[in-house]
Amino acid sequence: MFGRRGDRERREPVLGTPGFDGDLRLNADDRPTIPTAPLERERPRTPRKALPKARPPAQASRRSRHDDWSDAEEADYEDEPRMARNSRGRAREDERRRGTGRESGRRRTPKRGLFGRLVYWGVVLGLWAAIGIIGLIFYEASQLPPIQNLAIPDRPPTVIIQGADGQAIATRGEMGGTNVPLRALPPYLPQAFVAIEDRRFYSHFGLDPLGLARAVVVNLTQGRVREGGSTLTQQLAKNLFLTQERTLSRKVQELILSLWLEAKYSKNEILELYMNRVYFGAGAYGVEAAAQRYFGTSARQVTLSQAAMLAGLVKSPSALAPTRNLEGAQARAEVVLGAMQEAGFITPEMRRTALARPATVAKAQGPDSYGYVADWVLEQVKALVGPVTQDLIVQTTLDPALQGAADKALKDALAKSGKKLGVEQGALVVMDTGGGVRALVGGRSYEESQYNRAVSARRQPGSSFKPFVYLTAMERGLTPETLREDAPIKLKGWKPENFSKEYRGAVDLRTALALSLNTVSVRLALEVGPDEVVKTAHRLGINSKLEPNASIALGTSEVSVLEMASAYAPFANGGVGVTPHIIERVRDRNGTLLYAYAEAGRGMVMAPPHVAMMNRMLQDVLTIGTARRADLPGWPAAGKTGTSQDYRDAWFVGYTGRFVTSVWLGNDDSSPTKKAGGSGLPVDIWSQVMKAAHAGQPLVALPGTDIPAPVAGRLPPGEVPDEPVVTGGAQRAPAAPRPSLDNWLLDKLFGSG
Repeated sequence: MFGRRGDRERREPVLGTPGFDGDLRLNADDRPTIPTAPLERERPRTPRKALPKARPPAQASRRSRHDDWSDAEEADYEDEPRMARNSRGRAREDERRRGTGRESGRRRTPKRGLFGRLVYWGVVLGLWAAIGIIGLIFYEASQLPPIQNLAIPDRPPTVIIQGADGQAIATRGEMGGTNVPLRALPPYLPQAFVAIEDRRFYSHFGLDPLGLARAVVVNLTQGRVREGGSTLTQQLAKNLFLTQERTLSRKVQELILSLWLEAKYSKNEILELYMNRVYFGAGAYGVEAAAQRYFGTSARQVTLSQAAMLAGLVKSPSALAPTRNLEGAQARAEVVLGAMQEAGFITPEMRRTALARPATVAKAQGPDSYGYVADWVLEQVKALVGPVTQDLIVQTTLDPALQGAADKALKDALAKSGKKLGVEQGALVVMDTGGGVRALVGGRSYEESQYNRAVSARRQPGSSFKPFVYLTAMERGLTPETLREDAPIKLKGWKPENFSKEYRGAVDLRTALALSLNTVSVRLALEVGPDEVVKTAHRLGINSKLEPNASIALGTSEVSVLEMASAYAPFANGGVGVTPHIIERVRDRNGTLLYAYAEAGRGMVMAPPHVAMMNRMLQDVLTIGTARRADLPGWPAAGKTGTSQDYRDAWFVGYTGRFVTSVWLGNDDSSPTKKAGGSGLPVDIWSQVMKAAHAGQPLVALPGTDIPAPVAGRLPPGEVPDEPVVTGGAQRAPAAPRPSLDNWLLDKLFGSG
């Protein structure tokens, strides 16, 4: 703090003595070390002794602290007056007493209170949270496509399905409706959405901080999620670009995309996109599809109460769909009307009028079973024209009137007798003799179950499979008059029996088929070979896998309702194989033809003489056999009943020269029914459907029959066994007709067995 020793000898202390004529200004070396308190007069110094060679510990310690000093600097430090050092120490002590020193100042700094600490840490945590949020936003933005590549995805295509008359019967596709411009809608329809979903839609920038804060408060107050803070723009972003998963990552991406939508599109464009893309339940996407689905009208023509109901569905479309929960949908519509009045969109009088006439669900346009048809048609379209990438119009072979009659016949029969007979389900197919499907019912209720039992289900056909066994025998030289033994038969532990447990001895094949004698059918299958029976069935139109064993004679291999109809068609058309089809033409939205059905023709699968034999035998099933209750006045018809083991399946497949109808009844779990056989409900349903199908049709004889044999219904309605009951052998089989010359010649050539 002082200058070098030589300087101190030439100068007096700062306070100096009188008569000093030197310069009182300190040089640069002395200025920083001016003591803060006056120095006392120096005491006389004691002569310094010579320093010992060994440095004392204290000095050694000090030396260790100043190893970089020179010998001259060390000497200056030793020569520093003790008084000055003492004065400096006392000055520091005075500072401590007065509280002006740095150490005292640090100790006496007042501590922050609880509020201060909270503010401090709140700011710190807020800054870090902001940094984290910004980082998260940048990261999620990097996971999205570049902004310049973003575009509104094309609206998913819609498939409009028409009946044979050109009238629309159903639609399929992810959207199910067409786009409607905002300007074409009544003003209260978009206003309803704004009022209930996003009242500040026209003032926010895609994110509504006030709405979000309100939702947070309400949800915290209620203890559960009651309100969402998403704007219409955010909902649109989610529907267009994102999945429905509820994660932080998806929410951040939703916000980013919302800002992009707001920057690129006008508010009205965003609202129009939203209303044409949002889901309304019951498979309806967009206001047009929803209006058609629920009210049977266009969105351009909905009333105020209907508009309020549509806007209310968006919150929970599946739970509030008016087809399932009309009361819930109406209650929600009342809330929407209240919101519209609060927002100033409608007057109190308009609200009261709408509340007085709440919206209701229009009666469905056409039968419920159109759903089964539409699903199958969509599968066929994809197979014919490839993936659906544009709107399509598909014209089908379906007869809407006949479809309604078939749907009603099945529902009425199950409603009347299903519970009593333990039958829960059924299916049927009506096909023209060229293979065109005119009606198809895949179950009793499409709304309850979309499983198509007419096309997809495989069930045992029972005795309705026997015509393929008999045809195989006819093709190997047997005739309807050929005799075979009706007697017990045992095959490696299997003992097939007749339904009646009675046996007739020698019986002609015509009678055996009419009465559905099991033992004769098994003997024929063994005679011609099970493999040959399988080939015959496949040739006529059965595509399912068939097991080539003796039990195939009794229909133990599983087939579909559609297959049975197509396999019987050659009997009805004179022996030509058919491919079942339902699509006639496919066009795009511009009318360009993409597909037209061309009859491929499987060619002759059965010779005309064999067609005639089979038709005569199968006619007897309806006149003297197991389907005697069939009722189709004025029309010659033929067919075969079938009942699987333990009454699990009940069938009747019958035909005329115009149509083939295949009917199945049973349970989805293959549980036994309460003795529901093919000769009962299936025949009743067949009769009702075929009457509707033949109304106004000109009479056509069965191929190979000279004189039509009209079926007039020989038995009154009621359950009859699938196979006639024969007791005590008193009842004899009908006498076989006298063989014709042709049959006599065939017997001579091939033998009657």
